[in-house]
Amino acid sequence: MPDTEFRFPPDAFTKSDRGDDAAFYAQPRLVNHIDAAAVAALSTFYGAQLPLSGRILDLMSSWVSHLPATVTGDVVGQGMNAAELAANPRLQHWVTQNLNAQPTLPFDSQSFDAVVCCAGVQYLQQPDAVFAELARVLRPGGPCIVSFSNRCFPTKAVAIWRALNGAGHAELVALYLRRAGFERATSHVLRDGACSDPLTAVIGYLPGKPSALEPS
Repeated sequence: MPDTEFRFPPDAFTKSDRGDDAAFYAQPRLVNHIDAAAVAALSTFYGAQLPLSGRILDLMSSWVSHLPATVTGDVVGQGMNAAELAANPRLQHWVTQNLNAQPTLPFDSQSFDAVVCCAGVQYLQQPDAVFAELARVLRPGGPCIVSFSNRCFPTKAVAIWRALNGAGHAELVALYLRRAGFERATSHVLRDGACSDPLTAVIGYLPGKPSALEPS
């Protein structure tokens, strides 16, 4: 069955905590949601996959972006907590927005060279709409990297995420990417969880000729 014809179950994106997301995220959480070894692995992966310069959207960001020093372009953050975003030294600009309430991004079409999203995809209740927006704001050939561990706020994670294991999470994210028109969606196990938090990254590319920006 083509991805575009697949229909998720009607309760796939419900949460056990249906309270106000803004209230839940109002208190700043200045902590890492993955451990040091997983952070280092993600930073290395970013360094190998992202352009050295250009404009990067850090979706569902917080006070850290895990980008290596070699990636020196303009970084724009989107997240739920203004204090966390203001504390992030890698962000040149940022916006607060609840994607579950408003999935339309306040950015021009084809205004970013890459998108990253760490430890946030499990909370999206309108993933098709959000990933369609990522395809809109990315320039042709741009990468979108979505990473996740086994950590989450379980009452805020959607039902389909809670029902799947790590391999299922990777396939679900790849499905989100393909349904939005991304190509070459591949999964990479960055840490297997034996000695640190497990960490997986799924990367897809917007169709078209990539920019001339030099890759890392």
